[in-house]
Amino acid sequence: MRTRVRRSTAVAVHVILGCLVVVMCVPVVFAFLKASQNLTVSNSPSLAPGGELLDNVWTVLSKYNLARLMLNTLVIVCCITVGKTLLSLLAAAAFVYFDFPLRGPLFVLVLFTLMLPTEVLVIALYDLVTDLGIYDTYAALVIPFLASATGTLLFRQHFMKIPRELLDSGKVDGADPMRILVSIVLPLTWNVIAALAVIEFVYVWNAYLWPFLVIQESERQMVQVGLSFLITQQEVSHVGVVMAGVALSMLPPVIVFMILQRRFLQGFALGSDR
Repeated sequence: MRTRVRRSTAVAVHVILGCLVVVMCVPVVFAFLKASQNLTVSNSPSLAPGGELLDNVWTVLSKYNLARLMLNTLVIVCCITVGKTLLSLLAAAAFVYFDFPLRGPLFVLVLFTLMLPTEVLVIALYDLVTDLGIYDTYAALVIPFLASATGTLLFRQHFMKIPRELLDSGKVDGADPMRILVSIVLPLTWNVIAALAVIEFVYVWNAYLWPFLVIQESERQMVQVGLSFLITQQEVSHVGVVMAGVALSMLPPVIVFMILQRRFLQGFALGSDR
């Protein structure tokens, strides 16, 4: 009886999950179908696949400069991901492995920043980049977002699971803290690094509000803002071209997630590499 109930529950769960996957895939399928249609068909309600996908992709890359915007975004994503990972790792190591005054309250203060969305900090950040003289530069996109409470929390929880005996063995061998971090802790942390990399890649790739505010030069803009300009341009009435740009902008995050999928899931298990 219990076996039947478990099987029925499993089937119900799989059916629900399957339905959710279908619902989530509908916008993606719609974008690719429209991206394959010509001007006349794409502006109609028709969802029949067409043969203009490559032409629409070439148009949005060359005529509307989407390739440059995607490259800009990729550079910003890499800078933020590397910088945020490094700072989060060092901050978490300090909270776990070093004793200093007010360590607990400071960590609570770091966690408190998780409750503050970027939109709340926009005015203060805008004043900061203006005072620093980095307005309308790549630095304005990178510097305000190098610190991460999420990354610090992930690394801290992971570091607390690493056996102290490993660290003590390094101390016995005469290794300094940085050597222990690089030689012992870091090799056990790749899963968490991959998880944070995926989170930051998707988050920064989809950023819209902050780039829209601090970047005026269109050649330095990011892809999501570029897509919004593409949609609102009066001369762009070709839905297929717009959807080709949308479809292209989906691919990099999907590729990164597929490459790091296994480590991403293991990283959120907060266990050590094995």
